Amino acid sequence: MRAARLIKMVLLLQSRRAMTAAELAAELEVSERTVARDVDALSEAGVPVYADRGRAGGYRLVGGYRTRLTGLGRDEAEALFLSGVPSALRDMGLADAASAARLKVSAALVPELSGAHESAAQRFHLDAPGWWQPPETPELLPAVADAVWDDLVLRVRYRRGDGASVERELEPYALVLKAGVWYLVAGVGGGHRVYRVARFAEVVPVGRRFARDEEFDLAGFWAERSAEFARSMLRDEVVLRLSPGGTRALRYVTDRGAADEALAGGGEPDAEGWVVVRLRVESVEVAHTQLLGLGPECEVLAPAALRGRMAAAASRLAEVYGVG
Repeated sequence: MRAARLIKMVLLLQSRRAMTAAELAAELEVSERTVARDVDALSEAGVPVYADRGRAGGYRLVGGYRTRLTGLGRDEAEALFLSGVPSALRDMGLADAASAARLKVSAALVPELSGAHESAAQRFHLDAPGWWQPPETPELLPAVADAVWDDLVLRVRYRRGDGASVERELEPYALVLKAGVWYLVAGVGGGHRVYRVARFAEVVPVGRRFARDEEFDLAGFWAERSAEFARSMLRDEVVLRLSPGGTRALRYVTDRGAADEALAGGGEPDAEGWVVVRLRVESVEVAHTQLLGLGPECEVLAPAALRGRMAAAASRLAEVYGVG
C-alpha cells in the first residue's frame, strides 16, 4: 500500500512540478505528517525530491528528473478509454484505475503537454443519464463488469419483465449505458441477447473463460437491436392530418423513426398545405398523450376512439379558457 502511494507521489510531482504538503495530502488521502515521512523515504531511496519554503514553496523534483514508472497496467489502460465517462467508471468500480492511468499518462508527457488532460476535462463532459429520471446504479454492476473485462462465464439469476425468475449461463460480452440504464450484451445459446443489469438477482462466476467471437461488432449489434426494439413497441397505427407546422413538429412529440417514415409516405399537401399521414404508435393511449402536444396543428382522422378522445380534450380546454 505504501509503495503504491510513494509511486503516486513521484508521478504527481513529475506531472505538476510542485505541490504543497496540503495538496499532496489531499490527493493521497493521508495526513501532512505522512507526506513528510514519505518524502524522507523517497529521498533515502535516491529520488531527488526537495522542499522549497515560503509562500511559493512546496515539494519538487530536481529539474529534469523523470521516472520510468509510467507503464500502464491492463486495468488502467482499459479504464483510460472510459475516462470521459466518470459516472460509468464509478459504477463499475474503475475510478481508481482510471485515475492512476491518467496520472501515468500525464507524467509521461513533456512538460508543455502535461496539462492536456485538464484542458480536455474543461472542454468536454458526457452526462449519460436522462433528464427526468435518477441515474440507476445496479448493486451487481461491479461484479458483472469484472466478468466482462476478464471474459468470465457467469451463472445468473434474472428477473424477467413479467416477474418470473430464470437461471442462465451467460458469456458477458459488453456493457452498454443507455440513458442512465445499464445493459449487458451476453452470448447465450449460440447468439447474443440483451439483459438489464438491474434485474440480475445473482451473478456467480463459474470458474472458466469463454472465447470471444472476434467478428462480433458491438456498435452494429446495439444499433440493430435498438432499432428492432423501437419497431416492436409500435404496434398500432393512427391516421393524421397535419398542418405545415405539425409536419415540422411531429418528430419531436413521437418516435422520430416512425415520424420520418410517416412523413415520407404521406400524400400530397392540400391547398392549405395540410397533409394526411399514417403514423405507427405504441398504443392509442400513448398516441393521445403525444399528439396533444401538437395542439391545433394536428387532426386525428382514425381510429375513431382516438379522434373522440382528442375532441373531448379540446372541449375541456375550451371550457378551461372560457371559449364558447
